[in-house]
Amino acid sequence: MPVLTLREAPPERLDFLAVNPLALSGLSQGDAERLVVGTTRRGLVLGDCFTVALDGSDTLTIAGGHERLDRVGAAMSEGAIRVEGDVGQRLGAGMAGGSLTVTGNAGPFAGSGATGGTIVIEGDAGDHAGGAVHAAKVGLDGATLVIRGSAGDYLGDSMRRGLIVVERAGAFAGARMIAGTIAAGTVGDHPGYGMRRGTLVVGGHGSLMPTFVETGALDLVYLRLLAKSLRPVSARHADLLAGAPRRYSGDLATIGKGELWVAA
Repeated sequence: MPVLTLREAPPERLDFLAVNPLALSGLSQGDAERLVVGTTRRGLVLGDCFTVALDGSDTLTIAGGHERLDRVGAAMSEGAIRVEGDVGQRLGAGMAGGSLTVTGNAGPFAGSGATGGTIVIEGDAGDHAGGAVHAAKVGLDGATLVIRGSAGDYLGDSMRRGLIVVERAGAFAGARMIAGTIAAGTVGDHPGYGMRRGTLVVGGHGSLMPTFVETGALDLVYLRLLAKSLRPVSARHADLLAGAPRRYSGDLATIGKGELWVAA
């Protein structure tokens, strides 16, 4: 498989938009080493920081991550990328297909605008994971985003489609949701702020806004189907829907068609 081995910490933020299995498959090693990844007037290229080894396969390994590696897997449509370490902001932004795995932590806006594929972060994610970048209309838009650790504030902000699974999230999880599903072990204050539609499934939460109204503890066939779809991703999160979870409807400050399910 193609391997990019980090030789030293990048002296500036690097943009990995053009570095993916499909793009590398058509390049010689020399051409790959000359790919421009720098974001300043230094004009850094891939070979300045990485040792490049190509074999034409559709799985790329980045051996040695760093918080300055931005847009890893962004706009990827096929293949797989595995990062052994951390990454920076906008991991998998606009991703349309394939799989993306990070063994460390990710910066803000992971999965923003991703329409397909699967993103797995084994560590923590920053603010706005699965959320819309500034001036964008939507966040996650059909992909699956799995965060094994914690996420920051505004998880899934303006999410329109897809699935987010996370162990812990900060405040305003599911803010301004348009649709889609978020399953979390725990979330902070004000989950679902401004949400119009969509589903939040949580084991515990912080303060709820007064614009969410409790509608009872329910045992519905719909919940069993939702749990069945969650189980291949995370059995623990599927179990949050066991029994009769408590339902809250909101945000009534908008059209109020979102729902917050709290484990029994």
